[in-house]
Amino acid sequence: MLDDLVPDDLWERVAPLLPPRPPRRHRSPGRLPTDDRAALRGIVYVLCKGVSWRDVPAERTGCSGVTAWRRLRDWTEAGLWPRLHEVLLAELRSAGLQEMDDAAIDGSHVRALKRGAHTGPSPVDRGRPGSKHHLIVDRRGTPLASTLTGGNRHDVTQLLPLLDAIPPIRGLRGRPRQRPRRLFADRGYDYDKYRRILRRRGITPRIARRGVAHGSGLGKARWVVERTFAWLHQFKRLRIRYEIRADLHEGLLQLACSIICLRRLRTSF
Repeated sequence: MLDDLVPDDLWERVAPLLPPRPPRRHRSPGRLPTDDRAALRGIVYVLCKGVSWRDVPAERTGCSGVTAWRRLRDWTEAGLWPRLHEVLLAELRSAGLQEMDDAAIDGSHVRALKRGAHTGPSPVDRGRPGSKHHLIVDRRGTPLASTLTGGNRHDVTQLLPLLDAIPPIRGLRGRPRQRPRRLFADRGYDYDKYRRILRRRGITPRIARRGVAHGSGLGKARWVVERTFAWLHQFKRLRIRYEIRADLHEGLLQLACSIICLRRLRTSF
């Protein structure tokens, strides 16, 4: 078994959040459902290896690819992945590893091999269908929220949705944190309209200006979001979008963000 794909510390955080199973309809015991940990192992296997669902090795993961896909569907519809991410962010804040005073935002293109919601002609891939991962991270590069759009959507359209998607991060006494004090972004977000909106929300914009020579120094704070994209794309299933259903691809993206948060917790001890 590939137990290292779902180590104990990950399973201990996922298990309490799993939705209850529906009651069995028939009296006869029939075939027992696949163990949830084995199903999660199959999901993480696809996320890490990038293989198709039918190529999940049941003899190694304890779960068929069809079952793993169904659990991904059910758990995504139940909202498991955002809750898992919120739990891990709270643990990071409790451990003193959450630095939300500064945040950075950016987007990254990925190819989409199939049509579906949140796909569009990519301007960086000869108009082929593509999608965009949008990400906001804290000063350490910890992912705070992510969204998925079509490849033809402008980065700035996700500035406010990403800020709104940051969950209330608990972990310490007092009010939970839900917004940074300063937001760093590249020239793609250079619009005075959004600067005014950020200031009304109590956020100081640190956005590079178009037409200004490089060397502003803002890259010293923005580079962390590029590093986090590199971490995300180590999960091979996220390099290319194979899922037709946008919610399933976004669920895998949120699961990857949670795993990155868990790795930050491990390295702190």
